[in-house]
Amino acid sequence: MTELETDDIDRPPRTVGEPVPEELWRQYAKAPAQNVRDQLIVHYSPLVKYVAGRVAVGLPQSVEQSDLISYGIFGLIDAIDKFDPKRGYKFETYAIARIKGAIMDELRSIDWVPRSVRAKARAVERAYAKLEADMHRAPTDLELADELGMSEGQLQQLLSQISLVGLVALDEMLSGDGATLGDTIPDAEAGPGGTYEVEEMRQILAASINHMPEREKVVLTLYYYEGLTLAEIGQVLGVTESRVCQIHTKAVLQLRSRLAAADRTA
Repeated sequence: MTELETDDIDRPPRTVGEPVPEELWRQYAKAPAQNVRDQLIVHYSPLVKYVAGRVAVGLPQSVEQSDLISYGIFGLIDAIDKFDPKRGYKFETYAIARIKGAIMDELRSIDWVPRSVRAKARAVERAYAKLEADMHRAPTDLELADELGMSEGQLQQLLSQISLVGLVALDEMLSGDGATLGDTIPDAEAGPGGTYEVEEMRQILAASINHMPEREKVVLTLYYYEGLTLAEIGQVLGVTESRVCQIHTKAVLQLRSRLAAADRTA
């Protein structure tokens, strides 16, 4: 597999139509009229359904996807209001991060993740960090289970429990303050220092992914870069959807521990 880059981690859905004419964006930038914004909202609304569908994977059944879409609409509106076409990146890339951020913020506000599950996820992250520091490589499932004082089967059950509440996602792990991949888009006014920090984070993330075991790397690539669902990835790998979910959870927790370690040594 070729080395990974970190641009455009999430691809927009193929259902979004032709690009909105630049003239429409220019009109809105010059005079943000309600009717122009409404046209932009309607055009990009498939992005909200796309993001809500991906966030909904593994969430409890009590969380309605229609609610996620409602939360995401506010993120889309915020993205439209704050988007600057002059900065040279695609609106879809920017909007996906804002939509997902709005959904996750609302989910956090209703405290839908049990504290015990959060604590278990942090324990797995700490175990990854310790083993990688000691062995200078990614630990196997058996080694991780031993470090946590459980069997390999119990580890898989734990990963399933963590994944079932949708606790981990690649774009939710860049920092402890809720920053997402969309927030790493360089700001033309950020200066050389800010640009350097963004590039450094991308390099750390890409290097971390490229040093992961092949199966974890494949799952992250197909899910975040190619936009496949967990069920479709399972068909590619010849495993169940629940197994793919476990692999995804394990991979993201491992990346979180590596980025945390990088922050501590910075």
